[in-house]
Amino acid sequence: MRIRYLHTMVRVKDLEESMKFYALLGLKETRRTDVEAGRFTLVFMAPEGQEECPVELTWNWDGDEGLPSDSRHFGHLAYAVEDIYAMCAHLAANGVTINRPPRDGRMAFVRSPDNISVELLQEGAPLPPQEPWASMENTGHW
Repeated sequence: MRIRYLHTMVRVKDLEESMKFYALLGLKETRRTDVEAGRFTLVFMAPEGQEECPVELTWNWDGDEGLPSDSRHFGHLAYAVEDIYAMCAHLAANGVTINRPPRDGRMAFVRSPDNISVELLQEGAPLPPQEPWASMENTGHW
């Protein structure tokens, strides 16, 4: 099974100040998405020549009062997978809880033994919904 690193997400309280900090490290904005429905902005920043290894800054428009003290500013690791159903079946067969099953054939979440949230995204187009995933409920939080 092939796996490819996508990004690491961190929640930020002040997007502009955070972008300035990462710019000081030598990272440049490579992509930005404003999600009106969810009221958040995603800014991807990466070192010159390493655009395939970004940090995703997630800024909630209505504030994030728990930051920085709630220790959730680190969001998750994200990986594209060749077959999300096969990967989730492989993980489950090895005792990993699928916290957010790939009901949509596109996205799933699991947690590491250290409670690090890991997002799995189907490479390319989502796969057609498939059981048991399509009707599986979330387990815990992700």
